Amino acid sequence: MSIRQLFLLSALACALPGWAQTAPVPASPAATSLTLVQALTAAQGNSDVAQARHALAAARADVLGADHAPAPVLSTKAASIDLQHGIGPGNVVTRKRIDKSIGIDWTWERGNKRALRTLAAQRNAEAAQADVEDVQTQQLQATLGAYYDLLAAQERLRETQEIERGMAELDRLAARRVKAGDLAQQDAARTRIEAERARTETQSAALAREQAALALAQLIAQGPGVEASATDWPARIEPPAEGGDLMAWAEARADVRAALARVQAAQAALDNAQALRKADVTVGASYDHFPGTSNRLLELRAQFPLQWGYRFEGEIGRAQAELSQAQEALDKTRRLALLDLQSLQQTAASAALRAASFESGILPRARQVAQSAELAYTKGATSLTDLLDARRTLRATALEALSARLDYAKAQGNWLLRTQPRTLLPTP
Repeated sequence: MSIRQLFLLSALACALPGWAQTAPVPASPAATSLTLVQALTAAQGNSDVAQARHALAAARADVLGADHAPAPVLSTKAASIDLQHGIGPGNVVTRKRIDKSIGIDWTWERGNKRALRTLAAQRNAEAAQADVEDVQTQQLQATLGAYYDLLAAQERLRETQEIERGMAELDRLAARRVKAGDLAQQDAARTRIEAERARTETQSAALAREQAALALAQLIAQGPGVEASATDWPARIEPPAEGGDLMAWAEARADVRAALARVQAAQAALDNAQALRKADVTVGASYDHFPGTSNRLLELRAQFPLQWGYRFEGEIGRAQAELSQAQEALDKTRRLALLDLQSLQQTAASAALRAASFESGILPRARQVAQSAELAYTKGATSLTDLLDARRTLRATALEALSARLDYAKAQGNWLLRTQPRTLLPTP
């Protein structure tokens, strides 16, 4: 075997492992290793979800505020004070000629206003509860995407590091061959250029990995030093199962349930506005004490508004408009929910086909071509240009295969979160 072949076989031993089956990137000592389930669990209580829960607490407090009758009113008065002749001697409470009274008044709400007011608040609270679930689902989808972005960034960094090591070794061997007179200076310069390109790609991949870690950390409220587990890639690449009632899944979504609850709240508000046409009656009684006339006087009274010329058309019109608005929002939410499920299903099916094509066909063939080019170059049957082209093709194909796997993991995860979330989340 020639010196040239020995050099090239040594370079192959360093360069080819980078294009073998991917392996997990070792975590740095300060990094926190996370699984997908741990990341999703943390996302269920992040700041966005906490804000939605505060809105739910406020909505539940509105129910308490709505479900009570008007408070009775206690009143006292002093009347018939004679400024001309005086009020006479003696104790102010028992002897002086002052008409004193104490009474209580209470408003009787007619038209079932309290129940309708409470019903509207309850429906709004149910909408707020569904909003919490919808925000959780959105945060889970964002976290799942960020987690797989980090996982792909880690593998991309590992891939570029292996390529950089292989090209650096090839550059060193080329320099030694130039000294031995076995390689032209121009070919050595080309290997140096490829080694430098590989180093810059590694730097870019390292930056992308740090940015992906920061994006995930923001969603799960942890420090930036996080590592994704390489075992969390989908075990199998397969499209979504056939069948399934998309309409039923759409109706079960939290955003649709929230919109439906708001329609019911708007209907209760309209009924309450129409109930304003039934006037409330304020009834009361008071006990009077007027020395010199009587010490035990009783007054009974009733008050009600005179609704002449106005039948609350403004309040009723506004409530009707808000009901129509809520109904339009519900129709739109239902339509978008169904379209979103259809899009998720189609995206997952397409991503599965693309990922399977790379895993089972394109990437193995690219590896085979690269290995053949390496072997042919060691035997002098091909040029350095062909070898570098084969390496570039394999490198690009490996990164495209990783991108296809990333797209499939995201699409499949989003589909499951919207249809079968318990397959990804821990059992409560």
